[in-house]
Amino acid sequence: MNFTYNNPTQIYFGQSQISNIKNAIPTDQKVLVIYGSGSIKKNGVYDQVKAALTDHSWLEFSGVEPNPTKETLDKAIALVKKENIDFILAVGGGSVIDGSKFVAAGAKYDGESWDILTGKHSVSEAIPLGAILTLPATGSESNSGAVITQAATQDKLVFMAPAVQPLFAVLDPDVMKSLPERQLINGIVDAWVHTCEQYITLPSDAMVQDGYAQTLLKNLLVLGENFSHRDNDAWRANLMWTANQALNGLIGSGVPHDWATHMIGHEITALWHVDHARSLAIVQPALLRNQIESKRAKLEQMGKTVFALEESAELAERTINAIEAFYHSLDVSTQLSEYNETKAQAIEAVLAQLESHGMTALGENQAITLEKTRQILEEAIA
Repeated sequence: MNFTYNNPTQIYFGQSQISNIKNAIPTDQKVLVIYGSGSIKKNGVYDQVKAALTDHSWLEFSGVEPNPTKETLDKAIALVKKENIDFILAVGGGSVIDGSKFVAAGAKYDGESWDILTGKHSVSEAIPLGAILTLPATGSESNSGAVITQAATQDKLVFMAPAVQPLFAVLDPDVMKSLPERQLINGIVDAWVHTCEQYITLPSDAMVQDGYAQTLLKNLLVLGENFSHRDNDAWRANLMWTANQALNGLIGSGVPHDWATHMIGHEITALWHVDHARSLAIVQPALLRNQIESKRAKLEQMGKTVFALEESAELAERTINAIEAFYHSLDVSTQLSEYNETKAQAIEAVLAQLESHGMTALGENQAITLEKTRQILEEAIA
């Protein structure tokens, strides 16, 4: 496949890099700092941001949720318009950065902000933004995508626009020191599935993309296996950089993509507030088993190169088992148990959401119909 690849985000990677934002944002631009629940005020990140913005005029907006909602972000959009903000600085994980992208786009649009997610409004301009990453997982700090939830309707949708790609991103592994164990595990799982969505598809003879994807997966496998020894600079730095590389556009250039695990997982998160990464772990093994024949070649390739499994007639099946065992080794469930309805009702709820969002033919072959999704959910829901 032909492709055009460009990643314009400037990366400041390493310890004590937050101070660089003082030069990355012009001093004549009025800045809005957007963050989440306030943990940055406890781990020293807020103080570093404050020091770096000494010569800038800036305001702050807090309270962006782990699954950022339109309802909260609309308040930030109103603030940007009222205060004539010139630049947005997202300080947080993927949710804060995704939410900031929505704010950046919504501030340049006079209509209903949700139009951005439904496609009624095509984003062509946005307030410039940068990011300080505090939780490695989504790669949102150097890509053009965002996932936003409308709480009132339990809709969770994606938009992509070059205009909201961060101009710069600060990746300082030291900020990970205060992260809870659950969030670090989520970061590993999220980056793992991001890589798989661009790799476990169809053979494409893309040696660089395949080889790099396999390297990222092996990195994550090693990081997971050494999770008990995570309190060191090298472990943190390698997870932060691996998660970034998993979704910065490179390994997905010129190769087929899947993303069905994400689309189904989004509905599980929207309905039952399951952590995004954990919704992916719930869906992926069942989906791979359902689609095993079309994915057999790449699963076998993954089994040999990532898990060092021996060749056999059941290599693809054993690879899926190894993926599931990897999740279980991190104490991540591969079945949904958080729902309150009957299993049949839970399945119908997910299918109804997918149908309402037009997600009726998913995967690299568009072969995952609603009936196939039903089969996947029968296995994925406890």
